[in-house]
Amino acid sequence: MTQIIIYKADSLEFYYITQFIMKTQNFYFLKNMLRKTIIFLTLLCGFSASMAAFAPSVRDSNYSKPEISLADSPYVKTALSQISPQLNYPKLVKQFYKNWRFSIIWVKPDTVKSEIYKSMLLMDCVLQFGLNRDDFHPGKLTYNLLKPLVQARSNRQDKANFDVYLTDALITLVIHLHYGKFNPVYTSEVMDGGRQSGFDPVAHLTGALHSRDFMEVVVSAQPKMQMYRLLQDYLHLVKGQYIDDCYEFPEGDARKMALNMERMRWINSGEDYYIHINIPSYSLKLLRGDSIILFKTVVGKPSTPTPELESQVNYMTTAPEWKVPQKIFAKELLPKALKDSSYLNNNHYGIYDLKGNYIVITRKKLQEISAQPSLYLAKQSPGCDNALGKIVFRFPNRFDIYLHDTPEQKLFKKESRSFSHGCVRVENADRLARLLLEYDGPAGRIPKMNESLEKMQRRTFALTHPVPIKITYFTCEIDDGMFRSYPDIYKRDAALEQMMFPSKVQLAGTKK
Repeated sequence: MTQIIIYKADSLEFYYITQFIMKTQNFYFLKNMLRKTIIFLTLLCGFSASMAAFAPSVRDSNYSKPEISLADSPYVKTALSQISPQLNYPKLVKQFYKNWRFSIIWVKPDTVKSEIYKSMLLMDCVLQFGLNRDDFHPGKLTYNLLKPLVQARSNRQDKANFDVYLTDALITLVIHLHYGKFNPVYTSEVMDGGRQSGFDPVAHLTGALHSRDFMEVVVSAQPKMQMYRLLQDYLHLVKGQYIDDCYEFPEGDARKMALNMERMRWINSGEDYYIHINIPSYSLKLLRGDSIILFKTVVGKPSTPTPELESQVNYMTTAPEWKVPQKIFAKELLPKALKDSSYLNNNHYGIYDLKGNYIVITRKKLQEISAQPSLYLAKQSPGCDNALGKIVFRFPNRFDIYLHDTPEQKLFKKESRSFSHGCVRVENADRLARLLLEYDGPAGRIPKMNESLEKMQRRTFALTHPVPIKITYFTCEIDDGMFRSYPDIYKRDAALEQMMFPSKVQLAGTKK
């Protein structure tokens, strides 16, 4: 990985562009990448020169933290009152200014150091983070409007108005980078109400103001997970460098990267050791530090989709008994039993009443049970044909799903593997179980597990340190330096794309 540092506006701000050395033998592709990188840097340097007329240098001796000016207070309060309905996060913006005693923070005369130009540059770059420029007051935050405001005798109310819009845009940027815009848990109402946990966008922006690395601190709000970083770096490339039509990157793929970056912002990505199941790629990754071990999976059918969730694997059970979910019992198992009187016995199923009493099955009794299936339940005893296979991995969740082995190993040879009722089946489940025990310690439990698996003995292995598990729906990633797209199994991409980019904003300057 090569890192290029581009100094902008006479060293006022520097912008990191991380480049991949693409692992491909397509020389034409690499040649065009290099040529367009040179073009892009040339244009960027030209833009930097034009910006220099507006901006003081970071080397200026008057570098200082924002100063509190009580004289600004009435103007900022007026701006907050009048502009509030147009802000994305009015309560957080007000909190920010309250912390600064309602001073103008960004719009300062050119003789006074501020982070105004770095902030404006961040607004220019939101597409490179997969965000929509329309969310950041594009009509209110322009260089033409800013230019007269940095004059010493400019209208103070106009300054305050611009300042408040910019604060809202920066808080919006921090929130959208960290939580995403359409986070199902941390909605805009939750965020603006101050009910977020663990991450405070106002404190984050304030911390950036107290740092010489303002831009770096602001964008550090992004997820730390490697998948996200790789997508973001790749999007920087296709957004910033494909200037002519010699090599075109499809706009649809750029959008796909953006909406999957949005999904990645919805999950907690701070762990170094966790299980990651990605539904569209039919894969499970066991991540531990820099180590990644890959397993194939079978996931839910479109009619019975595997849910997205976060939990922790607490324990594993060998030779598990399967308690048949009520829907499967009523809609699949009972009709098969009525059709074939030997089906239950051949597949090692037993039927019980709700008190746990075993029911002796006759055809007449099956008809009674079929009339009121909610009064009964079915269990499948351990064995080679058990739907859970030799081992099951348990983690608490409201969907009552689990990760497990399967007797249908042939399914892992298929390219598309959405066959389950919602649970996740994993290939080489015994290997995954041994790794979890090995990492958890003590190692003496592994021989016991091997014995239990070989002899089909039911035994529970609790994990001293529960392992985080994330089940996600990411329809693309960067794999070995190349963009890889996965099937949208549950047809969720279109709805999210329409929410994120209703005005058809182009993320790549290319054909659709």
